[in-house]
Amino acid sequence: MNRHRSITFRLTLLFATVSSAVLLLLGLVVDRLVERHFEELDLEVLDGKLAFVEHILADARTRRDIAVLPARLEDALIGHHDLDIAVLAPDGARVAATGEVAFPAALLDPKTAERRGPLVWTEDGRSYRGISAGARTGIAEAPTMVVALATDIAHHEHFMRSFHVALWAVVGGAALLTGLLGWFAARRGLAPLSRMRDAAAAITADRLHERLEAASIPPELAEVAETLNDMLARLEASFRRLSDFSSDLAHELRTPVSNLLTQTQVTLSKARTADEYREVLASNAEEFERLSRMIADMLFLAKSDNHLIVPHRECVDLADEVRGLFEFYEALADEKGLHLGCSGNGTVSGDRLMLRRAISNLLSNAVRHTPHGGCIEVRLRDANPALVTLTVENTGEDIPAEHLPRLFDRFYRVAPARQRTGEGAGLGLAITRSIARAHGGDALVRSSGGVTTFELRLPA
Repeated sequence: MNRHRSITFRLTLLFATVSSAVLLLLGLVVDRLVERHFEELDLEVLDGKLAFVEHILADARTRRDIAVLPARLEDALIGHHDLDIAVLAPDGARVAATGEVAFPAALLDPKTAERRGPLVWTEDGRSYRGISAGARTGIAEAPTMVVALATDIAHHEHFMRSFHVALWAVVGGAALLTGLLGWFAARRGLAPLSRMRDAAAAITADRLHERLEAASIPPELAEVAETLNDMLARLEASFRRLSDFSSDLAHELRTPVSNLLTQTQVTLSKARTADEYREVLASNAEEFERLSRMIADMLFLAKSDNHLIVPHRECVDLADEVRGLFEFYEALADEKGLHLGCSGNGTVSGDRLMLRRAISNLLSNAVRHTPHGGCIEVRLRDANPALVTLTVENTGEDIPAEHLPRLFDRFYRVAPARQRTGEGAGLGLAITRSIARAHGGDALVRSSGGVTTFELRLPA
């Protein structure tokens, strides 16, 4: 259930809990300090009266001086109605006393002259704090007497009870107030997040170009806004590629489907001979084969985009594959008067059929765009122990620099006209790059000085 509570509620609860804990600790410290203050006041009075009684006993030289001790104690306690003193002989008999307080036995032990206490006890519903000590008289060889003093602390306890009520009322009120302030602070602090939410909710498929304002929000949320903006940029780019791909796909499929439909309608418009029907069916079969290849290529690219292509690994000699493909393209090259050449060696671990397809796409592209009498050169090189490069160079006109970054896009052609020239569907180079990346490599292109070079980089 905690998962459904808002951040404002959680921050308010946390703030109230922490502030309450601090206030509670502060209240306990204040309570202890006040209690200790009263204890020190009581002990100051008791110590003063103890010293006074010890002085009186020390001045007593005769039994008569001891006999008048009660009267002197009464005079000394004028103004101290809550203070009681008892002087006891070693046998426990009271020599003098100013009240009827029953002192605890722990304070009346005559075996030691050391000071005892302070000690707190309750008698008849009243609380006392007391001390005691041994005191000698001025009479020679007289035994040490025990002097016990007690002060009534009922008024202190009454004050502490009232103080506790007021203190904890203040602590409770302060905790409630800090909770409300915490809620207000959390609401104010999370206001930029609410604005971000509203701004993000307004972004739709046709408004992917909009971005969240990161400059006017706190740094902690600015990082979130920048991350969301990066995500929106990626979505916008992906959406644009998808839109372009859909448009290009519709255009590429429209031509063969239109050809098939037109040719079929014309054929069915009147009776034909068997040879004429056979010729139409053969022409349609060619278009169907082209559609089939295009669909297979698109499925391959879709798998590549979702990282579903897992190459079968085997040792592949790229030079042997290039020479085998030269035999296939030799007839086309001879027809255009092209020179085919291969130099260098390179061995990689990869899928033989996929790599052969990638190289074939590059050779097909080179043969198609190399002018009559031109030259196509394939070079293999071990760039380093971990990398093998295969370059396909062909002579001809340079490709403008603005087109180079998009040559590996699907259905992209340098020529502005969208009519199909040749047998290519515009997917060969895209497939080549997908195969290279599936093997952990990449495909690059450069064009200058009348030479266009496609380069495959593959892990050795």
